[in-house]
Amino acid sequence: MAIKLIKKDEGTVYQAPNHFGFWGIKKVTEAEGSKNLVVSISEFHPNGGATMSSSPKDRVYICMRGAFNVHDEAGTTFALTPGDMVYIPANEKRDMEVVGTEACRVMVLMCSPE
Repeated sequence: MAIKLIKKDEGTVYQAPNHFGFWGIKKVTEAEGSKNLVVSISEFHPNGGATMSSSPKDRVYICMRGAFNVHDEAGTTFALTPGDMVYIPANEKRDMEVVGTEACRVMVLMCSPE
């Protein structure tokens, strides 16, 4: 895959399983030639989030707007505000919830472990 510019109005809208009050736009995908990286922008409405689940990919959530909490299976809370990020290893269960009344924008990076 060669260098590719993805403009802010480009991408594919999608729905993610186990998410609610949500919509997303995939920006970089394996279907477009990426070997093991997926990048998307997720928008969560107030009271939106995701139920406890895992993924076979490593994930990084970067808070771009609003605030949200991520909880691990043990119940630990990771609070994120703009500029914060959280790393979630492959197969690690998590849930998440928007905090407050502002919509939350999250950049999601997913990478297949080698």
